[in-house]
Amino acid sequence: MNVKQAVGKVHLWLGLASGLVVFIVSITGAIFTFQDDIRDIIEPWRKVEAQAAAPVLPSHLQAAALAQDPGISAKDTWVTYFGPERSATVFFTDRAGNPIQVYLNPYTGQVLGKQNLRTHFFSIIQEIHMHLLLPEAIAKWVVGISISIFVVMLLTGLVLWWPKRKQERKQRFTIKWGARWRRVNYDLHNVLGFYAASIGLVLALSGLFMIYPWMLESIRYVVDGGKAAPAEIMTTKLDTLQTVPTATQPLADIVYLNARRLSPTHEMILIGPAGAGKDPAYCWTYRKALHYYHRDEYAFHPVSGQLLEIRFHAKKSNGTKFSDMNYDLHTGQILGLGGKIVAFLGSLISASLPITGTVIWWGRRNKPKKQKKQAQLA
Repeated sequence: MNVKQAVGKVHLWLGLASGLVVFIVSITGAIFTFQDDIRDIIEPWRKVEAQAAAPVLPSHLQAAALAQDPGISAKDTWVTYFGPERSATVFFTDRAGNPIQVYLNPYTGQVLGKQNLRTHFFSIIQEIHMHLLLPEAIAKWVVGISISIFVVMLLTGLVLWWPKRKQERKQRFTIKWGARWRRVNYDLHNVLGFYAASIGLVLALSGLFMIYPWMLESIRYVVDGGKAAPAEIMTTKLDTLQTVPTATQPLADIVYLNARRLSPTHEMILIGPAGAGKDPAYCWTYRKALHYYHRDEYAFHPVSGQLLEIRFHAKKSNGTKFSDMNYDLHTGQILGLGGKIVAFLGSLISASLPITGTVIWWGRRNKPKKQKKQAQLA
C-alpha cells in the first residue's frame, strides 16, 4: 500500500465515523448564517425608527420588560442596545426556567414583542448546531471530536485530490455534468471539496476555538509572538469584605451612562447582570450592531457602581483582537453580506461532502466483480 492509498483509507474511515455529525453541524450552520437578515424581515419588532432623542435608561427598559413577570429581579437581566434603528432587548430566565427575550422601543420603553427562546426556530437551530440537543458536557466531545476529524478529512482530501499528471489538472477543477450520475457525484465530491476546503477549514477551526478555549488562547499566544498578555484578560476581583457605599441610582443606569460616555461612537451596548453582588457587573460595547469583533470591555462594582477595569479595543494586542473576531469569522459577518454568502456556501458544500463521499464508498463497495477486476487491470 503506497502513501496515497493509506491516506485514502484514513480519509474513508474517518469520514464514515464523523459524517452524520458533520452533516448536521454544517447544514444547521448554513441555516443560521442569515438568521439576523431573515428575522429582520419576519419579525418587524426588531426595527424602530431612529430618533434625535436619547434612549431611555436601562432601568426603564427593565421595569417595562418585567412588568408581566413579577418576582424576577432586574439584577438578573441582560440589557442590550442594538443601535439607533433597532429595538433594545431585555433577556432573563422566567420562573419556569424559560429563556425570555423582550423587545422594546429604546426611545420610549414600549414593549414591542416577547419571545420564549426555548421554542424559537433559530434558537433550536443554534442549539442543534452547537450541542446536537445533547447535554453540553457530552456534546462538547461529540461535536468537538467530529469537527476535529473533519479538519483532518479536509487535509487528507487535498492529498487525494492532488493530480499525479499535468493532463489531469483540468479534470480536477471541473465537473463533467454530461457523464453518468456516479461520475457527477465523484466530481461534486472532489471539485467542490477542493474549492471549499479553505472556507471549511476556517469555519471548522473557528468553531473548535469556541468549543475548546485553550485552542483559541494558543492561537492568540502565537499571533502575539509567544508573549503572554495576562493584563488583557478581564479577571477583576472583588473584596467582598470591604464596605462600599450603595449606588444612588440603579446599577444598570450607571453602567450604561459610563459606557456611553467612554465609547461614544459604538452602536451596540450589552449590559450583563449584577447577580448576587459577589462578582463584578460587566458591560461590552461594540462599534457596529450585530458585529462582535471591535469591542470595549468594562467591569463595575456591583454595589457601588464604581468603574473597576477597562479594556479598550485599540489598546488590545493583535492576538487578543484576533481572538475577539472569532465569532464574526465563524459566521462570515466580519466581511458583511459577502462574507455571509461565502460562509453559507462553504457550510452547504461541507454538508454535501459526507453524502457524496458515502455514495462513492457505497458504489465502490457494491461494484460488480468484473468491473473491479477491470479497474485493477487498468
